Amino acid sequence: MINYFSSDFTLGILGGGQLGKMLLYETRKFDIRTIVLDPNAEAPCRIACDEFTRGDLMDFDTVVNFGRKADVLTFEIEAVNVEALEKLESEGIKVYPSSKTLKKIQDKGVQKNFFTSHEIPTARYQKYSSKMAFLEGLQKGEISLPLVWKSTTGGYDGKGVAVVKNLQTAEDLPETACIAEDLIPFKNELAVIVARNPSGEVKTYPVVEMEFHPEANQVEYVICPARIDAAVAEKARNVAEKVSKAYEHIGLLAVEMFQTEEDEILVNEVAPRPHNSGHYSIEAAFTNQFEQHLRAILDLPLGDTESKAGGVMVNLVGEEGYSGNVVYENISEIMKLKGVTPHIYGKKITRPFRKMGHVTIVNADLSKARQIAEEVKNKIRVISE
Repeated sequence: MINYFSSDFTLGILGGGQLGKMLLYETRKFDIRTIVLDPNAEAPCRIACDEFTRGDLMDFDTVVNFGRKADVLTFEIEAVNVEALEKLESEGIKVYPSSKTLKKIQDKGVQKNFFTSHEIPTARYQKYSSKMAFLEGLQKGEISLPLVWKSTTGGYDGKGVAVVKNLQTAEDLPETACIAEDLIPFKNELAVIVARNPSGEVKTYPVVEMEFHPEANQVEYVICPARIDAAVAEKARNVAEKVSKAYEHIGLLAVEMFQTEEDEILVNEVAPRPHNSGHYSIEAAFTNQFEQHLRAILDLPLGDTESKAGGVMVNLVGEEGYSGNVVYENISEIMKLKGVTPHIYGKKITRPFRKMGHVTIVNADLSKARQIAEEVKNKIRVISE
């Protein structure tokens, strides 16, 4: 077995955002040497890794030269140069999740086709190569309003997704390849995180329930365990395992789903990395998602995924009308509340709806945790000087 701890072994991370920063907490715990590549000189990861490199994640040479310095390479964002990952793999560098997995996920159109070909339940959809083709599809009646429009690449945190209810909204959409999905009337938005290591060990986390902000199309609350029937929870975990098996991923796979009015489970989309829906696990689970990702990509035994207590996560996003140097108003007030832990991501500049941090609330009583979460949401404000 390789000696990962307190040795020259080097883990490379592509992307230096908050997910990378939280992964680095765990590498510090185990004393694993780390290098990080990110285009932003002020990236949250820069303070916590052994070596920080500024560079373009989509540039072939930059990624290859960086990756050659690592023994194992992982990523915290999907927008990386896949050809560079393929080159590194051909040179014997372990890349987890693999370029093969990432290729099937990076483009949402490819992702949807993958679901269909593997008989994974998902909302009906049509793919379009351009805005004009999409508008023509509407005119011809191939798709009908209302629908969910998604850009096939580049979408994150509510960007690149729109609910289209009328023609005016459709005409205002950006020019890009896209998919148009049926708008599903659903009871709940759920997510399951699946961990898998190269030895074939697989574990799923409990099903979480997500409550969304109506305007920003971003998650406001993540609640674990989801307040759903045990049979529905079991179905969701089984579907997530099926998705994981189909992708043959190594590391974490976050599977976002809809619970329909008829209690069917439809897969919305997936992410091959730690995920917003798993942040509650830092305080509430026996093994948090970031430690689990490390265990998985290093082929170590996977940890216990069950929860110690009920957990609710509140996203901290920039208030509307504020841009500039960030101020976390009333943070000391929320820290007086029972079971509350804030996580600040290290972004100096706030903008409306920008993810700036999160707060976890743990409590033996889930309804009490949700109540405190509401209090946190109402008290803390992410504003500018």
